[in-house]
Amino acid sequence: MTPLATLRAEAEHIARQLPHVTLQAQASEAAHVGSAGRKRAGSGEHFWQYRRYVHEDAADRIDWRRSAKGDQYFVRETELETARTFLFWADPHPGFDWTGEEGRLTKADVAKIILMALGILLSKEGERIGALGTGRTPSFGKRALDRLGEDLCRDPNGDVPPFPAAPKSAAGLVLASDFYDPVETWKQRLGGLAAKCPEGVLLAISDPVEIDFPFEGRVKFSRPGETLDKILGRAETVQEDYKKVFAAHRAAIRNLASQIGWRIVEHRTGDPILQTAGRMKLALESLGAKI
Repeated sequence: MTPLATLRAEAEHIARQLPHVTLQAQASEAAHVGSAGRKRAGSGEHFWQYRRYVHEDAADRIDWRRSAKGDQYFVRETELETARTFLFWADPHPGFDWTGEEGRLTKADVAKIILMALGILLSKEGERIGALGTGRTPSFGKRALDRLGEDLCRDPNGDVPPFPAAPKSAAGLVLASDFYDPVETWKQRLGGLAAKCPEGVLLAISDPVEIDFPFEGRVKFSRPGETLDKILGRAETVQEDYKKVFAAHRAAIRNLASQIGWRIVEHRTGDPILQTAGRMKLALESLGAKI
């Protein structure tokens, strides 16, 4: 497992090369699903401050309880809410923290770099960020970035935690995995999240070995973290069938993402991370277009 400091440094390097995030459907006086306060008066649900009534204010804006305490009329203002909440998750399965070639980053490491880079960009724009399923409240600024890195890089100590439940409040979700579990399993997992959080992006990462199946002769196959294995006497004879099954599974995951209204971005480890981070940024910017 690559140290958090190394992954964070790479994420910051990637973030510096990307332009600012511009989220859609974020009119300056509009509140969004998962919104958070901007520390000034505006349209929102939470109380911000009282101010003295002026003739331009409608009479129904007067807060009579506050005004009854003195000789002045007061208007109750709410806090402007345009910030949104984004929650990130990287698959903790040992099979995701794997690489097919020494010196190449694991799928999990690539995912963490991209997710942290996106967190940096969103945090700079005043959005609230956090990790899905940790129980920690999403927040702003450097503290939020530190927490995100800690949560994404937390060692599960050999035990794969259960797939996280939907958050209490709606948020934009960004989930990274190889998505190799059965499609029906992912349908159940993502369906529960999408019911609460209609906006999300999937980052599907695969190793070149998993895509190309460049094996020949007698090969033993196993998945890290699982006890099952399989030995093939002439691995090259199943290459074409394997590629068809792989392509069909990935197509099914794409279709699932489309069905729940989420976006999906695919990455092959060894390819430039910056390009995929840029495509993820564009996917995030498209969220909210339906609001």
